Amino acid sequence: MSGEGKTGARLLVDTLEANGVERVFLVPGESYLAVIDALADSPIDTVLARQESGAAFMADAVGKLTGKPGICMVTRAPGAMNAAAGLHVAEHDSTPMILFVGQIERGFRERGAFQEMDFRKVFGSVAKWVAEIDTPDRVVEMVNRAFAVATSGRPGPVVLVLPEDMLVEEAPAVDVRPATVVETHPGLNQMWDLQKRLWAAERPIAILGGSRWSEKAVRQFARFAEKFDLPVACSFRRQMLFDHLDPHYAGDVGIGINPALQKRIRDADLVLLVGGRMAEMPSQSYTLFDIPFPTQAFVHVHADAEELGRVYRPDLAIHASGTAFAAAAESLEPPPGDIRWKDWTAAARADYLAWSEDLPSTPGAVQMGKVMAALRARLPDDVIIANGAGNYATWIHRFWRFRKFATQAAPVSGTMGYGLPGAIAAALQFPERRVVSFSGDGCFQMNSQELATAMQSGAKLVAFVVDNGIYGTIRMHQEREFPARVHATTLVNPDFAALARAHGAVGLTLARDEDIETVIDEALAVDGLVLVHVLTAPEAITPTTTLTKLRETALAKK
Repeated sequence: MSGEGKTGARLLVDTLEANGVERVFLVPGESYLAVIDALADSPIDTVLARQESGAAFMADAVGKLTGKPGICMVTRAPGAMNAAAGLHVAEHDSTPMILFVGQIERGFRERGAFQEMDFRKVFGSVAKWVAEIDTPDRVVEMVNRAFAVATSGRPGPVVLVLPEDMLVEEAPAVDVRPATVVETHPGLNQMWDLQKRLWAAERPIAILGGSRWSEKAVRQFARFAEKFDLPVACSFRRQMLFDHLDPHYAGDVGIGINPALQKRIRDADLVLLVGGRMAEMPSQSYTLFDIPFPTQAFVHVHADAEELGRVYRPDLAIHASGTAFAAAAESLEPPPGDIRWKDWTAAARADYLAWSEDLPSTPGAVQMGKVMAALRARLPDDVIIANGAGNYATWIHRFWRFRKFATQAAPVSGTMGYGLPGAIAAALQFPERRVVSFSGDGCFQMNSQELATAMQSGAKLVAFVVDNGIYGTIRMHQEREFPARVHATTLVNPDFAALARAHGAVGLTLARDEDIETVIDEALAVDGLVLVHVLTAPEAITPTTTLTKLRETALAKK
């Protein structure tokens, strides 16, 4: 104790500083004005979002890209509920995040006070821990615990509720130290067991996913894969975990999976799943592996013991983070003599290249394949790609070459509206790097107001809005299930380039194939915020089919 008293708000900001927080994303509210006042005297950057879901997505993106909790602050009930979408993304995606929520005065509880809400009940199923800080003398303790909980085991979001009157009360000042991140390491016997299983295998494959990775760990796992000549796939929207130009990369296990990769995983005799949970999307609706006992020998590595055996019963369960496992795996020895599965690995690589190298032609005046080709030729290896949810994202998953760690910010939960806020957070966190966002027209309009946040905060990025005038993914399913009955999936959109210009950004329109390279070069030359409005045809619903084909196939089954 230093003896001098500080308010709960000041103690909170002190604890954020001690834990290395660089910025917070917030929408202000009277319920936590004392914290906003304390931030005014702090080196922490305050990013003023326009809506709470955008602020929460920004915090989630920081957590994804850095492994440290992203910080979001919102006011009570309506603000908190707006932030719920981002909270769910963090929970589903295993992203460390802390959401601070202003609250009514303690003496008003249970009266139905203005915007009163029981946040333990509301967020108890989506957050790792929800707590209300009743007295200022517990602020440091509970905020530090929030950092530990958010980053330990399977990372996720924590919600801390801040009664308005508590924030202005004083408590003795504390010499704050940062929280300790708990790293879980694999046992030596488990690693020997894995080595023996690999030596006995004929058709092994590794799948990387989840969080708790680092740039160093990604490099270490790549060296392990090279030593064992092991084919490596990445789980849904975890593609930054392995270099796509590495000859061992076999593709992504997600929505629209390469059929050849799907068959290869089913035919494997050993699957090494590191960090991921193999939930609905990567598991192809829980059909890729038998439940509870996979047909393949199944080795599961995860930082949270509760995930080991939760859905799939592994033959070998290794309780370790991806970071710790990669360090240990690098020391394993490959089987003596020639590796039996060399041809298997080479075939996996050939399948990936056949699936992703040739960019297909689709209906419409603008070919997304040509857009991807132009970007491939121009963007650096460390570019950060952010996107939301929608069929347009298939072009990124299948055709973009992720090369480095911390280059992908996208919701595994499939949440729309993420691309622009995620890119803003990335641009502020890594101002020296190129940042590009992709959004569909429906996806973009869920958080298009964050253009103002980007301008005010000085975030430099290129935002592509792929506009086909429909909710594409929903329309795709509509044609499959209710062919020729189009209802509530058509969009009448604004001129997105003009909208960008109204915010003070550069707005460009891409409406013809012959303009692709010119428009992209102009966009990349902008030192600031630029939006490219890409006009595509609704017929080009995926890289491999059209709406008409979907409808005809569905009608034929009726």
